[in-house]
Amino acid sequence: MMMRLALSLSLLSLLAGVLPAQQLQLPTANHALYDSPSEFFQFVDRDFEGSKTTPWEGGQFGFVRDPRRFGSRIAYARFHEGLDIKPLQRDAKGNPQDQVGAIADGVVVYVAAASGLSNYGRYVVVQHNWGGSPYFSLYAHLAVANVSTGQKVQAGTVLGLLGYTGSGIDQRRAHLHVELNLFLSSRFEAWHNASFATPNHHGLYNGLNLIGLDLQSLYLAQKKNPALTVAGAVKATESAYRVAVPGNAEMEILKNYPWLLDGSRPMGRPASWEVTFSRWGLPLAVKASTAPVAAPVLTWVRDAGIPHYTNTRGCVSGSGSTGKLTPDGLNFVKLVCGSF
Repeated sequence: MMMRLALSLSLLSLLAGVLPAQQLQLPTANHALYDSPSEFFQFVDRDFEGSKTTPWEGGQFGFVRDPRRFGSRIAYARFHEGLDIKPLQRDAKGNPQDQVGAIADGVVVYVAAASGLSNYGRYVVVQHNWGGSPYFSLYAHLAVANVSTGQKVQAGTVLGLLGYTGSGIDQRRAHLHVELNLFLSSRFEAWHNASFATPNHHGLYNGLNLIGLDLQSLYLAQKKNPALTVAGAVKATESAYRVAVPGNAEMEILKNYPWLLDGSRPMGRPASWEVTFSRWGLPLAVKASTAPVAAPVLTWVRDAGIPHYTNTRGCVSGSGSTGKLTPDGLNFVKLVCGSF
């Protein structure tokens, strides 16, 4: 009787859309994130206003690089989409020896064939399917990759060795760069070909087609609340701007992440879709609207007290409570919404 009751409750939870949390492991043996972050994050080299420093804070997720002064305020214009984890072990020559493991069960969907074709260097992408939605963890700057495309992995399965491949990194700053991402478009190749003259060496798993969620905050939040899901963490992210796009936009993100839908889905095509974004462009909510638009247009932006361009990865121009999409911002919105 108790077993039947437990099964019934589990079924009701699934029918109600209540999904189990996805507990994530840290990818290396360095676990200082929780109690000593200065020992967890790899430093960056900074030269600002004549002062050269090596702050560990630059290895965190978020707007943590390229400081700029606005009057008495210093803001950081360059966004860092992952966590830079410093090594714990080095050999006699100074090369890191830390193994890199998968943060959760999944399938390897991409292994960079060469280390010199992107800023990521040699990197691996693992797909995780949680609650019917695909998520993608990315592990960059590897010295060696020990897995192949199509290989199933479990949390902790060794993917490779921490290194310093990729531009702008030396042995001194060797680290693992790790991300957890949403997928933007299965038509990425067409968008890339129309947007850039340079070739796309990485197919669908080019970093431009993966948008990172705040993995740093997720690790810390799950330690306090193990029931927190990845989807829940995304929806709790602070909104920065909102864009309306034509109702005939493909909106593949809603197919992959139906939990992004705010309100009920219309029977047919709406007049437009209104998409809410974080500061760095992570889609947080999608809502059907009755106000038609002919092309993507900014409908709201948060006043952060600094130029929007600095606060939105260059996607929005202007300041205060007004602004508009930049050409780069328009192009990014088209990729996210399939409006190209």
